[in-house]
Amino acid sequence: MDAIIRFFTRRQYKNLFLLTWLVLGLLQACFSDLWDDEAYYWVYSRHMDWGYFDHPPMIALLIKMGYGIFHNELGVRLFIVLINTATLWITSRLIASKDNILFYLIMGSMGAMQIGGMLAVPDLPLIFFAAVYFWAYRYFLASQNWRNTLLLGVAMALMFYSKYHGVLLVFFTVLSNMNLLRVGKFWAACIITTILFFPHIYWQYTHGFPSLQYHLVERNASSYDITYTLDYLGGQLLLFGPLLGWLLLYYAFRCPIQNTFERALKFCLIGVLVFFGISTFKGRVEANWTVMVFTPVVILAHQAIIRRGWSRKPLLYTLPVSLLLVLVTRIYMVWDFMPGVEVRPEIHHNKEWTSALATRAEGRPVVFLNSYQLPSKYMFYTGHLSYSLNSRYSRRSQYNFWDTETQLWGKPAMVVFEPGMDMPVTDSIKTIRGTWDINIQPAYYSYSLVQMKAGLQRIKARPREQVNVLLQPNNGYKMPLPIDRDHPPMLGYGFSTKDGALPVVKSELTLERAMLRRVVTMPVTMPDKPGEYLLKFCVFAGDLPPTHNSQGIKVTVEK
Repeated sequence: MDAIIRFFTRRQYKNLFLLTWLVLGLLQACFSDLWDDEAYYWVYSRHMDWGYFDHPPMIALLIKMGYGIFHNELGVRLFIVLINTATLWITSRLIASKDNILFYLIMGSMGAMQIGGMLAVPDLPLIFFAAVYFWAYRYFLASQNWRNTLLLGVAMALMFYSKYHGVLLVFFTVLSNMNLLRVGKFWAACIITTILFFPHIYWQYTHGFPSLQYHLVERNASSYDITYTLDYLGGQLLLFGPLLGWLLLYYAFRCPIQNTFERALKFCLIGVLVFFGISTFKGRVEANWTVMVFTPVVILAHQAIIRRGWSRKPLLYTLPVSLLLVLVTRIYMVWDFMPGVEVRPEIHHNKEWTSALATRAEGRPVVFLNSYQLPSKYMFYTGHLSYSLNSRYSRRSQYNFWDTETQLWGKPAMVVFEPGMDMPVTDSIKTIRGTWDINIQPAYYSYSLVQMKAGLQRIKARPREQVNVLLQPNNGYKMPLPIDRDHPPMLGYGFSTKDGALPVVKSELTLERAMLRRVVTMPVTMPDKPGEYLLKFCVFAGDLPPTHNSQGIKVTVEK
């Protein structure tokens, strides 16, 4: 008993603090419904691969390991909670002048880390492996031997496998210490990283680099909106807050630097925040994209207070309020004590609405239109097959790469969509999540994995001019396509602008005839009005909306 007491009380109760953090995270993970994106990443884990449309595979691997132990929400989040606690342990060990009480005050002020520390999303592995990366880098600076070189190379690879944003930490680390470029073992670490990361690079290559296309092109806004920048700035204050996020960032910025390692921390902190701040001029930036600087913020803020002799009273006096806000949020994530007030409604009543749809489906697979979250939630909470069909105007997702449709072809299915869509309505259903229209398909067919590769990347033409576009059909199913003889699928195209979209045009070219040829010609009539457009090709299948079947072609209609 004395040994146990000494274990939890030594070094100012550090072990007790970490245990409490872990237990609260496990309880939260066990009793909270999945968020939409968590369910989506759970589906990732059912289709293990070296890469996915949105992210690298680390989150899928962690979920698969945990779900193999517990087949519930806790299983999805188990290893996330463990590495979240490990992140705190590593970060505390990286602090040179340790003051555990100050460390507890800083962590108590960071509500997002407490509340979000159990969410099965790619940000949590990124935070953890970023901490591992800084730990490995400190060892590498102390001794550039082969053990530390291997450790650094592996840490960088694991960080990249978590989220692509990790490359920024390496870039700004090098910027803080350009002498690294003269160190042979640093280049050896980079080679190790490249070898370990090569399977994902190859996956991207074989799939046409979809993640680069999505993150660097498809997510860009057509024009700048000042709210992008304001939302980003406000989000950063809340991310490291909720009350004193601004103060912790100020402390971190003002920390006196005493060595090369701390210079890297500051370069990474400022560099990442500025990089994403500039990115707001290209489109919306999510606040959580900067979470990888968690370790630099904690270390630098901690050292600034000690070295400058600043008072810790602001942290102490606001701690009860911060913890109260965190407690209320934790309770709300478990219990919907404000029915009718929609604050993240996705975290409540998932069993109810999925069960209602499953009852109405009567054993049929359920197809949702233009949502990758809803079918993921449906499969998790019912265990029944579901699929996301993305129309011509919606964003792509990993469902555009899985061959789930092959399990649906020719079988009855229930298509669920929001009221107002241009589809025949068989029935409607009202659930706690809202009202959906339903279309019962006696024999379901769709062809999302068919891709049309255009021979042109840009078109300049006059209004209403007809341009013949060469298309190379690609069958992503790697098997012959079954054809709905009652409703033969047809090819078509559509234009979109920054303000909206034009009606989709159905051609006279059947999908079956197109797939029998290596190259087909599609006559495309240009829009009536001059301007900039994006042209995409699609497939019409029965009553379903035309699907997303090509990359975009930039079109300029001249006066």
